[in-house]
Amino acid sequence: MSGYQVSRRYFFFGSLLSAAVPSVGFGSVASLKALGYKPFNEKLNLAAVGIGGRGAQNLSGLLSENIVALCDVDSRQGAPTFKRFDKAVQYVDFRKMLDREDKNIDAVVISTSDHMHATIALWCMQRGKHVYVEKPLTRTPWEANLLAEAAAKYKVATQMGNQGYSHEGHHTACEIVWSGEIGNVTEVHACTTSPNWPQGMQTIPPPEPVPQGFDWDLWLGCAPYRPYTSGGWDKEHVPNGMTGPYDGSNYGFYVPHDWRGFYDFGTGSLGDAAIHALGPANQALQLGSPIAVESVRAEERSTFAYPRRSLLRWDFPDRGNMPPVSVYWHEGLRGAMSDPKLDYLIFRPKGLDD
Repeated sequence: MSGYQVSRRYFFFGSLLSAAVPSVGFGSVASLKALGYKPFNEKLNLAAVGIGGRGAQNLSGLLSENIVALCDVDSRQGAPTFKRFDKAVQYVDFRKMLDREDKNIDAVVISTSDHMHATIALWCMQRGKHVYVEKPLTRTPWEANLLAEAAAKYKVATQMGNQGYSHEGHHTACEIVWSGEIGNVTEVHACTTSPNWPQGMQTIPPPEPVPQGFDWDLWLGCAPYRPYTSGGWDKEHVPNGMTGPYDGSNYGFYVPHDWRGFYDFGTGSLGDAAIHALGPANQALQLGSPIAVESVRAEERSTFAYPRRSLLRWDFPDRGNMPPVSVYWHEGLRGAMSDPKLDYLIFRPKGLDD
């Protein structure tokens, strides 16, 4: 068994197994199977909700397991994955999948738009299914707290798909801070040229018929109802850094890509790029919960979409021997710092000149 397989199975069962081993040692029980856990040499039976784009990539990392059920509200986007795993049972509604395949599923991979993460994950955990949820974990902090409580209540293994925390650069940044080489950190600045989808729009294109093979009502899910439109963006709101024509023809107004820029569906670049860029700061500085949050700047505000460019600030109290720190997120930068190939993370020690 390779190291990858051990890590993969630990993701689902490692946290549970630690509690399953009696204090007197492994030899005091007949087997882990007797306790209700699958042995390491048995494959997991996995289901997936949201199988186009990122969902398809997530499944590519689980080819050693049994993919028993797949669900997507858009048969157009899901078609390649449905075809790839043609032995899996296909569904449009995740609720029907859980009802009909309950005994066949060990765990569920959730890679839908942000606004449905909490709803689907909670339904799964309530049925005793272990879950992997693509980042960001949820659309709101309240939903994140709800899932944390549910994971403990239903005793399931969970993981959020934030792969940046496994990157060597992340570990290096943490070790530099912990070594004390740059002294006490009192400011952190992270910035990106994202979003790479339009934001700050003021109008919504006229309604259109829903395309065949796409269940718009199920895609909306827990979000407030609105008519479907494939859109077409005005030239003033093309994604930052994008050159050439952009009429939405490759992305659509909401689906399959640009939902990230809407309050009801996504979390903007904060939930997309900042999760990675600020990961080292979160871990290295042991941030915890802030005592204040401020929107320092927001350009081109909208009633339904995130601002096109913004600056956010979080203030954190002292943590052990670490002094108070302010964390800044610069989104949609233009000019000298806006190299579209780079995201930036800057730790600013106390007393460092601008």
